[in-house]
Amino acid sequence: MAQALPSDDDYLYGGIGIGQARARIDNARIADTLLTNRGLATTSIRGDERDTTYKLFGGYQFNRYVGMELGYFRLGRFAFDAVTEPPGALNAGFRVEGANFDLVGTLPITDNFSLLARAGVQRARTRLILNGTGAVVVSAPTAKDTQTDAKLGLGMQYAFSRSLMVRADVERFRISDALGNKPRIATYSVSLVFPLGRDAPTPRSSVSSYTAPREVVPMPVAPVQAMVQPPPPPPVPMPTPIRSVSYSAESLFGFDASKLRPEGMAALDQFARELEGSSYEEVSVQGHTDRIGTVQYNQVLSLQRADAVKSYLVGSSGLESARITTQGRGESQPITVADACKGSVSAPLIECLQPDRRVEITVTGKR
Repeated sequence: MAQALPSDDDYLYGGIGIGQARARIDNARIADTLLTNRGLATTSIRGDERDTTYKLFGGYQFNRYVGMELGYFRLGRFAFDAVTEPPGALNAGFRVEGANFDLVGTLPITDNFSLLARAGVQRARTRLILNGTGAVVVSAPTAKDTQTDAKLGLGMQYAFSRSLMVRADVERFRISDALGNKPRIATYSVSLVFPLGRDAPTPRSSVSSYTAPREVVPMPVAPVQAMVQPPPPPPVPMPTPIRSVSYSAESLFGFDASKLRPEGMAALDQFARELEGSSYEEVSVQGHTDRIGTVQYNQVLSLQRADAVKSYLVGSSGLESARITTQGRGESQPITVADACKGSVSAPLIECLQPDRRVEITVTGKR
């Protein structure tokens, strides 16, 4: 089972978030637009610049560093109240909702924790409602406006499992208030993210086959006549290893997966280039895991990883498939000492057992 959770797979995801939106409303400019220019003096102004914000989103993670995201947001309702002389009052409120398209950059800090940065475009729709009393007369009680502008954000993300992540985001919007102004709104939200299609590898139906031994029937032996025997041929020299390498599982694969990562493909390409010009007879690929998980599960995973390395070497580098053998050793050949890594399954234990999670490639033949 071997390593902790990565964030470098390519996958679809969806999510939902909730938080608080904070607007920066220019109360004085609104008062000038709606009151002062009509001969009314403002005696007091009060603004309600906070509300609950919601968002729904879906996206695609291309690799561990870059993804794209499409979402819907509701920033909330923001209000403006003013008292005038001659006596009157103005109550104004506007709601904002819209859609966004972002490019999302991911910076992995650990296997589970990452920092996020986003830049994109948002199209926000604002609906304004005005109500006047006393000396304040409102000729058009409603107004609408749609504004397209840039959108920026920062955040962090933690993966609890392959199917659940939690995000915390700070995002900045610039919208229209339907009065000719463009206030800024910042949102602070927490989201649940649900990756799709990131299943653990499916164990094969069987790990090994067993054939019952057949009964051996002795055959009659003919009499041996004395004859002069020729000298035995010289012994055939056994092939000797000409290259042996070991790759950590983390450098080749994702969590509980047998799909090669781009970094793993690059390492195998370098191995194939170094093998050019060699006269080799056999390439042996062995997969190993740590002791976390069941023996059968680790056996299957180690064999799947060895098979994945063979398939890539044959498909991309042109090595002969018949000369490459694969074996799954599971947890049977650890490098770590049992007493050195103790405790229940945790990040320190997983890190301590890292040397056991590996793929070993041995080339036999001659230069």
